[in-house]
Amino acid sequence: MTSPYVLVLYYSRHGATRAMAEEIARGVELSGIEARLRTVPAISTLCEATEDSIPTQGDLYCSEQDLAKCSGLALGSPTRFGNMAAPLKYFIDSTSSLWLSGALIDKPAAVFSSTSSLHGGQETTLLSMMLPLLHHGMLICGLPYSESGLIKTTSGGTPYGATHVAGQDGNQAIDSTEQELCLAQGKRLGRFALQLQDS
Repeated sequence: MTSPYVLVLYYSRHGATRAMAEEIARGVELSGIEARLRTVPAISTLCEATEDSIPTQGDLYCSEQDLAKCSGLALGSPTRFGNMAAPLKYFIDSTSSLWLSGALIDKPAAVFSSTSSLHGGQETTLLSMMLPLLHHGMLICGLPYSESGLIKTTSGGTPYGATHVAGQDGNQAIDSTEQELCLAQGKRLGRFALQLQDS
């Protein structure tokens, strides 16, 4: 039998969302449950390109089993015109069999995102990621205002989930408040995953 884990599933084009995923995974593990980092392959706008089954670098690609067996899910994407990135949506759109079996019902989930500008669609991207999770019957864990970073942030951070402003060139590092909110989100998600696992 597999030990319980929280799946931290993300797509990252330039590394900012991946950096957030690592901080959220750290928070998950601080709560006392394993975090499993997974990504999805890029997709082509010209044709259905195929990728090797194992990426040349970075985290492994997520399998349906990784998702089916998780005790909780953190889902992360850069913003694409106020929506989640196509590679992540492509993967989520392929999970009908999990919806049919009810594999994700009553499992906690959280969402996170990175944008190039402060008003670049952070919150709508988070909401776009919540919709399929609600259809799967998952329980959405946002960030409560007991996290003081939500009040003091001058960059990323919303009650819907952790966010990061990567800047126009995508090279702006996660600041201390964004990091604090990522850790808090990971800890909260991990705590709920453990509580629901025990029930």
